[in-house]
Amino acid sequence: MSADLRNCLRDPIPEIFAAARMLDEAVDAHLAGRGNVAAELIRRSNIPAIREWTESLWGSNSPYVSVRPVEPPVPVLEKNDRIPVRMPGREEKARLHERDGYHCRFCGIPVIRMEIRRAIRGIYPDELPWGSTNNTQHAAFQAMWVQYDHLLPHSRGGNNDFDNLIITCAPCNYARMHYTLGEVGLANPLDREPVKSPWDGLERFR
Repeated sequence: MSADLRNCLRDPIPEIFAAARMLDEAVDAHLAGRGNVAAELIRRSNIPAIREWTESLWGSNSPYVSVRPVEPPVPVLEKNDRIPVRMPGREEKARLHERDGYHCRFCGIPVIRMEIRRAIRGIYPDELPWGSTNNTQHAAFQAMWVQYDHLLPHSRGGNNDFDNLIITCAPCNYARMHYTLGEVGLANPLDREPVKSPWDGLERFR
């Protein structure tokens, strides 16, 4: 990796991994029929410091995102000139998880699919708030919300080819916005191995 390129825009904080451990234990408790324990762990994993980490990355005023010119420049395409189908389908997503697992390819934090979050919230709605604004959403589930990100952004001509898609967390995805990797000084995550761990994205909940 070039000395001036980073793996991610901001290193993850320990609280994210602590929350992931609690959620992992919560699913085990749920599957063992100990719903009261699962509920308490889900509630405790809603850690304010995680929201602060996420909020520090999102938005055009983030101190962790700086944009630099890259030659030759990659133009932003008009909407009519972009690839019509922006998001990968179910089979493509399954292939991505098979390759990347359930960790962000940029910062390495554990990630959780939207469908799993919805299933957990269906049983534990009070412990897993998910309102219409960022501040009314469970901090850990928000930070670990899996995204299917384009290395070359869709707005810059990126397609849904397997080698142009990666698994990321929501903060890493939204922090980069429509910029290319070079414009924000990020190394290509496909040039390094994905994180390997027992984390399964809480998929066993279903």
